[in-house]
Amino acid sequence: MQRYFLEQPLALEQAVELTGETAHHMLKVMRMQVGTQVELVSVDEQAFVAAIMVADVTNKMVQLTVQTALTTTVELPVATTIVCGLSKGDKTDWIVQKGTQLGAHRFIFCNSQFSIAKWDAKKQTKKLQRLQKIAQEAAEQAHRTHVPTIEWRASLTSIATEAATVKLVAYEESAKAGETAQLVKNLQTLTAGQSLLCVFGPEGGLAPAEVAQLQAANFQLVGLGPRILRAETAPLYLLSALSYVTELATL
Repeated sequence: MQRYFLEQPLALEQAVELTGETAHHMLKVMRMQVGTQVELVSVDEQAFVAAIMVADVTNKMVQLTVQTALTTTVELPVATTIVCGLSKGDKTDWIVQKGTQLGAHRFIFCNSQFSIAKWDAKKQTKKLQRLQKIAQEAAEQAHRTHVPTIEWRASLTSIATEAATVKLVAYEESAKAGETAQLVKNLQTLTAGQSLLCVFGPEGGLAPAEVAQLQAANFQLVGLGPRILRAETAPLYLLSALSYVTELATL
């Protein structure tokens, strides 16, 4: 069943009228008709099943009636922020799309000392808008109730002031040294409702000065297994490990 995010509250038996891009997707892309059921997520992140009552292709308008509430919890129990130094090409797109599917709550991208790619002031707005759209589409596909926010910081070290229950730095030098315990130890301390923030470097890694400043702000250095991961793979490893520790291992 297709899922759509709406910027309005919803209630049972409520009539909802949709136009614009969402209606176009329903009518032209998905070829939906009267009677088709969809899932709608309200502005307060509540999910419902609704049925199409009117499908007006000419005016690109859909009217639906909210039928039932969905109560299944699909969000990671720990609100996780992924912080990445900018990587070249489409790697930021990949991180947002796949990271959203794996449950990330928020993404922050930064210029960092070893970043090959740089975002100037002119690029920031368009880049963030594009990434936010990717996040919404991925959240709909994954049937999430939360669309991750995409943010920008001028430098990686500005992350030192961010607050979280647990703050980590995925550091390849820790992996090279054979460190394997700190990631699991830190993830196992987390409980539902708490928060995690993890910093990842770009292709060139993190500069020693950046690592030192983050350590001074109580970030813990962790290795991500014995292999050195690409910049776009490392956040996905972290999210997968977190899902296992906080979701699958508790089943």
